[in-house]
Amino acid sequence: MSHARPLPQERSCPVNDRHPHGPDTGPDDGPGPTRRRLLSLAAGAGALTALGGLPAFAATAPPKRPALSPMLAEGEGSTTRMWYRAPAGDTTMLERALPVGNGRLGALVGNDPGHELLFVSDATMWTGGINDVLDQDGQFPYGRADFGSFTQLAHVTVDIPDHDLGSVNDFRRELDIDQGLVTSGYVRSGVSYQRRVFASHPDDAVVVHFSQRGGGHYTGTISLDGTHGETTSADGGSGGLFLGAEFANGLRYGAAVTARGTGGSVTTSGSRIVFTRCAELTVVISGGSNYAPDHTTGYRDPDLDPVALARTKVRDAVRHSPTTLLHTHVADYRDQFEGMSVSLGPSTGEQRALDTWERLKHRTQQDVPDPELEALYLQFGRYLMISSSRDGLPVALQGPWLDGNDPDWMGDYHTDINIQMNYWMADRTALSRNFDAFTDYCLAQLPVWSELTRAHFNDPRNRFRNSSGKVAGWTVAYSTNIYGGLGWWWHPPGNAWLCNTLWEHYQYTRDLGHVKKIYAMLKGACEFWETRLVTLTVKDPGTGEDREVLVADNDWSPEHGPQDAKGITYAQEVVRDLFVNYREACELLGRDAAFARTIAGLQERLYLPEVSPKTGWLQEWMSPDNLGETTHRHLSPLIGLFPGDRIRPDASPAALVEGATELLTARGMESFGWANAWRALCWARLKHADNAYELVVNNLRPSVDGTNGTAMNLFDIYEVEKGRGIFQIESNFGTPAAMIEMLLYSRPGHIELLPALPEAWARSGAVTGIGARGGFVVDLRWRDGKVREATVRSVGGRRTKVTAGGVSHDVDLRSGRSVTLRNFG
Repeated sequence: MSHARPLPQERSCPVNDRHPHGPDTGPDDGPGPTRRRLLSLAAGAGALTALGGLPAFAATAPPKRPALSPMLAEGEGSTTRMWYRAPAGDTTMLERALPVGNGRLGALVGNDPGHELLFVSDATMWTGGINDVLDQDGQFPYGRADFGSFTQLAHVTVDIPDHDLGSVNDFRRELDIDQGLVTSGYVRSGVSYQRRVFASHPDDAVVVHFSQRGGGHYTGTISLDGTHGETTSADGGSGGLFLGAEFANGLRYGAAVTARGTGGSVTTSGSRIVFTRCAELTVVISGGSNYAPDHTTGYRDPDLDPVALARTKVRDAVRHSPTTLLHTHVADYRDQFEGMSVSLGPSTGEQRALDTWERLKHRTQQDVPDPELEALYLQFGRYLMISSSRDGLPVALQGPWLDGNDPDWMGDYHTDINIQMNYWMADRTALSRNFDAFTDYCLAQLPVWSELTRAHFNDPRNRFRNSSGKVAGWTVAYSTNIYGGLGWWWHPPGNAWLCNTLWEHYQYTRDLGHVKKIYAMLKGACEFWETRLVTLTVKDPGTGEDREVLVADNDWSPEHGPQDAKGITYAQEVVRDLFVNYREACELLGRDAAFARTIAGLQERLYLPEVSPKTGWLQEWMSPDNLGETTHRHLSPLIGLFPGDRIRPDASPAALVEGATELLTARGMESFGWANAWRALCWARLKHADNAYELVVNNLRPSVDGTNGTAMNLFDIYEVEKGRGIFQIESNFGTPAAMIEMLLYSRPGHIELLPALPEAWARSGAVTGIGARGGFVVDLRWRDGKVREATVRSVGGRRTKVTAGGVSHDVDLRSGRSVTLRNFG
């Protein structure tokens, strides 16, 4: 299973009954790690490479305060603003509320004038544990009481009774993507009221600031409510509120809120903050857990008191003026966001006049390109990445934005598309720093993954166990949690796909330190495959003679077809790339030359997929027949086309490219979210601009009553059953990655500009800050479908070839230098 896909028939998990392994005993239940298990892990896996100290919640470095205002001038960024004429409601938060986040804390913001509601989550709020006991079918349990689930932290409500929605005029709310800022405003009794909401990374807090112009005031209450039955207490030291508790797995957590007003009074009364006749009001929220990325302590920091820390953080932040907090946040946010700009051409005045929801509907109904809306969607993906992937855990199925404690598929990390797709965009869109959370997660979980592989992979109940009877290194299951725990079936090629994703980050950054960090992962994955590959005799398609090849042992092509097939295309492709990347790592670091030669010998004997003489498609299994669903959502056999690039139009045999094209065509153009994004990326690699663009546009269709498409707040929605849709964040990342791939294709030594430029964007456009493999960054400007200018800057690369319109330029640069190219015909 990968998220939002049905489980296989024999282990079905109905979407309205998400507990296939028994009754849900509540979000606070779940096995914690034992001392024996921790000692075993420490002995079996060795010491973990340092990951930069304590998690973000525990960091105490003072924020950097800007000397000058970083705020954009009025009117700047008008094409990167989402805006609406109505707020979200208590029951529509996931589809309508606007998201803020600081990389760990996330909040959905409703913006109701009289009932401001924030659903607050923390990325470490996980139940469950290592989950190291297989069930009778040889799979890892996958429920909220064993594997565990991501859950909410708290709800914060600011009630202003005399500002109910029916008593105000001219309501408007916005998400300013350029500044990472949610704003709303309205008029009541001739007074203009405004509020700003942001999640500050430097102050590690969510801030809500209420202001007004015209002599008005605010009177009401603030509440802090837990989502697991916690008791809220008043904080006499700050005039605020706090709560805290401990899950059954030993994870402690806490949250706090405080407020400061001007021109009135702010007091506590019971479990509420009461504010009366305040001209301005600042509300500060923080919280977190004692999670730490260290397997030797059971992924807990035993000395961290989350409640005390939350109270300290809100007290420290509220001492500063709201202007100082805002400017500190914007300066920090823009330091990342301004690394890339994008223009895909102008939209019409009629399109600009529509609010974002009406604009989405207009784009679908009229079927007229809206380049500024499409560029906005790309930048929204970058906003979500900055807001959900900094100094901590990586982005999971929904990022840090939940509307309840029972997210589908536990809100977990899936290894057969989700976590990889979440990071395809990062290096391409000037967000390489945000990739580090993915790297650190893999390194932190590796000791447990290694131990679980050693202990359980060759269990006789595991249908995917190695025929050799041997096992080494590490691999993963389809689902992973933050404690090294695995869920559902083993996913043998998952280790290679994770490693290849990590390696691609090196190709963009040329950071040798990154290679050193991930080297043990690469080697362990290769050791696993050394024990897993089996020998088969096949007919050579060229000579017709028998030859022996190495193939992956019994496996399943995600997520359909036979579950006992050898040599599935997906596994063969990712293992080949793993071997290539590992050998390069050995050469770069001067390590393990003998083992590198062993891997080279295995690579030489690997079976590589063929085109079926029956269907004309690239084979998904070692069979001329298609053994699964013709239009299946997964493109597993096309992984060599994207994200790999063994199959490419400019270098591969024509028959292989044609076979890939025929298979992609058969998969169809009508799917949903992440599946459309992956299709678009493949069509971009094949230089089919119209097909790639059509799939991008398909994802922009408005979701109504849970249908597939884009919600009011631009979250991608997947319809799991009629009338019920769920948020899946990887489409919000995968679709922007596809848009960039249409504008620039790269591999080490080669950059191609505008390989799949659709007519809708051809009139004019410009993009700055696109990452290119080989260690380069490209700024690009075009008009009438032709490149007018391209600036290539080295961030570690030396030589590459830049092509466009049949014209090529050889580039040779030292790191930090750039060259501007204009002659592309």
